[in-house]
Amino acid sequence: MNAAAPSSCATAAHAVAIAGASGRMGQMLIEAVLAASDCHLAGALDRAGSPVLGQDAGAFLGQRSGCAVTASLDDGLAGAQALIDFTRPEATLAHLAACRRKGVALVIGTTGFAPAQKAEIAAAAQDIPIVMAPNMSVGVNVTFKLLEMAAAALSGGYDIEIIEAHHRNKVDAPSGTALKMGEVIAQALGHKLEDCAIYERVGHTGERASGAIGFATIRGGDIVGDHTVLFAGTGERIEISHKSSSRAGYAQGSLRAVRFLAQQKNGLFDMFDVLGLR
Repeated sequence: MNAAAPSSCATAAHAVAIAGASGRMGQMLIEAVLAASDCHLAGALDRAGSPVLGQDAGAFLGQRSGCAVTASLDDGLAGAQALIDFTRPEATLAHLAACRRKGVALVIGTTGFAPAQKAEIAAAAQDIPIVMAPNMSVGVNVTFKLLEMAAAALSGGYDIEIIEAHHRNKVDAPSGTALKMGEVIAQALGHKLEDCAIYERVGHTGERASGAIGFATIRGGDIVGDHTVLFAGTGERIEISHKSSSRAGYAQGSLRAVRFLAQQKNGLFDMFDVLGLR
């Protein structure tokens, strides 16, 4: 597959493979890689039975990338230095095992992992470098930092609610980004999110518990991703919001993660590490 790539690819700094090549995020990532002067597309993976298998990965753009979409992990990762994966937990773990075996760095934008699955990723990071973040957008990660600062300053007398909205096809709730917001806030307040999160309210709920972090989830239409954190105090409200109108921000953040991983031998990182926000 990679033998068909344009000869200029051989001198590019970062050889990147994309998982979920036929999906909306996969296509956005392929477009971003093809447009990046310091990257080239080394592989494009999709599920077995996908109608795009065997097609050039850039066909949807009317471009020739030189990479055919494949369901074979061996073929898709053959020339790759890094894989970007925004798929489903089960698929990501299969890709993780292949990357670990082949020494390929991994950028994970997939959400919805169970604790045992996260532990599996952490174990693999002993051998390969991994960036895992619920949201790769630079703007979202700056928002995380703002929330950390706000929570520390508004540590008493403010009720905290996290409202998120996504498209009708999103399968996990709350979103990974919303959960990360809750984790950042809880940590800034000296708590664990699992000890103070309220994920649903129905019926006679009684008064709001002091110190709780509430979540509200909206699903509908083609909303890319909206997140708002409300700090509600007496006589005032503070809202910190991030709204995505395109997946392009996620793709560009993912490429920044690829560039960061090129300097790492192993370890588990997040976008705070990539962006120097730690």
